[in-house]
Amino acid sequence: MNKDLTSNKWKYMNKLSSDDGIISALAIDQRGALKKMMLKSDAEPTQENLEEFKIIVSQELTPYATSILLDPEYGLPAAKVRDENAGLLLAYEKTGYDINKEGRLPDLLNTWSVKRIKESGADAVKFLLYYDVDEDEKINKQKKAFVERIGSECLAEDIPFFLELLSYDASGILNDSKEYAKIKPHKVNAMMREFSGERYAVDVLKVEVPVNMKYVEGYGVDAVYSQKEAAEHFLSQSQSTNIPFIFLSAGVSAKLFQETLIFANNAGSTFNGVLCGRATWANGVDVFAKDGSDAAVKWMRSEGRQNIEELNEVVMRTAKSWMH
Repeated sequence: MNKDLTSNKWKYMNKLSSDDGIISALAIDQRGALKKMMLKSDAEPTQENLEEFKIIVSQELTPYATSILLDPEYGLPAAKVRDENAGLLLAYEKTGYDINKEGRLPDLLNTWSVKRIKESGADAVKFLLYYDVDEDEKINKQKKAFVERIGSECLAEDIPFFLELLSYDASGILNDSKEYAKIKPHKVNAMMREFSGERYAVDVLKVEVPVNMKYVEGYGVDAVYSQKEAAEHFLSQSQSTNIPFIFLSAGVSAKLFQETLIFANNAGSTFNGVLCGRATWANGVDVFAKDGSDAAVKWMRSEGRQNIEELNEVVMRTAKSWMH
């Protein structure tokens, strides 16, 4: 696939990666989730507060990341203060989905296009899609067409397209449940196979790991998978795509995410890096809310930096280069 990258896309991908072609990116494109975190810490999630927190994260942590993922709604000031060596991904989707409509259908930011994202200095476009491979085809057909449109826009602007896929069960099984853990490998790996198709023009998939590690023997109390079965799911995931893919942290702790990457590597997974958000900076939200900006900066320089440097050490040891 990488032979098919245009020289322009190759240049952008280099900007987003380490010299060795590994992506160790920081994600703070959260909007709805970050507002909830601030409210939980008794802080008002105003435009100013959201922008300021993102600025602090970008300024303090991008020296230790290959790139940063931000949103155009609250993240543009943060993009301006990132480390000069860090690449920039910008999110194209509206946050969340309409709970009153079936299908978790996506929507785009009203005043944005791939052209405008590129003009804002982005090195890649990121789009998030909730997808259930077993949902009614009338829903999934809409989602496939949606991704095709974005892929075509990215081809026209000659900029990398990162597609973030989040699995779910349309019948209502909760993602964190034991029941969902049993069907998660099928959901995750089948949607990866679908969106690796040439018609979608996706350059990098940003995906969940194919198991819930809390239900892997030796990692939690109530095992759904043996370690051998879990390892097979990771290997099957790699075999389900022929394009680069990176893991998202999905809000788990920094320690569990690092252990997951080591497990994936031992299982033979060929993942190409990470786009990690809350596992790095989440505990800084409470500090920012209760003690203000200076305290949050101090936290980022100690715990935040430690989180990202420990993660980097694991990523650089376990991930494979997208260049090969």
